[in-house]
Amino acid sequence: MAVLVGKKAPSFSASAVVNGGEIVENYSLDQFLGKKYVVLYFYPADFTFVCPTEIIAFQDKIAEFESRGVEVIGVSVDSEFSHWKWLQTEPKEGGIKGVKYPLIADSSMTISENYDVLAGEYDYNEDGQIVFAGTPQAYRGLFLIDKEGIVRHQVVNDMPLGRSVDEAIRMVDALQFFEENGEVCPANWHKGDKGLSATQEGIAEYLGNN
Repeated sequence: MAVLVGKKAPSFSASAVVNGGEIVENYSLDQFLGKKYVVLYFYPADFTFVCPTEIIAFQDKIAEFESRGVEVIGVSVDSEFSHWKWLQTEPKEGGIKGVKYPLIADSSMTISENYDVLAGEYDYNEDGQIVFAGTPQAYRGLFLIDKEGIVRHQVVNDMPLGRSVDEAIRMVDALQFFEENGEVCPANWHKGDKGLSATQEGIAEYLGNN
């Protein structure tokens, strides 16, 4: 699994569904450079089970992301038409109607592959034919990208394991605290807590008080 932290986030331009039902082409990650932070997350597939709980959980907290200048973007290997249909389906029927942030269609699986979250790979069989080994879906990867397009945090869960949206918000807060104050964030830090200076004196003072 590639570690992208500290590196430029792989760019992409793909079809997406935005505002809960509008299909757009050439939705680009680069449009946020110098303007917004991005929480880019991958999920395995539409019309599944853990996935809608995560997608709706991000929507439930979307105002908290927006207040921090963060664009939330979901990605799966499904087509934009599958996304659209799922977005028209009521939650009581297993759908995600009411979700407004963009869902990217990674039908070619290239975005998932570039972020190294694809649960499988192309290979050749004994007849020289191209085959896919593994599951042609993405693991539950999440990437926090800063305004300069650099990945500052990533986490990848296996498919049965849902993520914590509150943890994603906490990591945004930690990054913004560091950028604004120049202090680092200790274990279990939350917004409103004190940071510490990255010096021997700083850590000694912090440990002495905690």
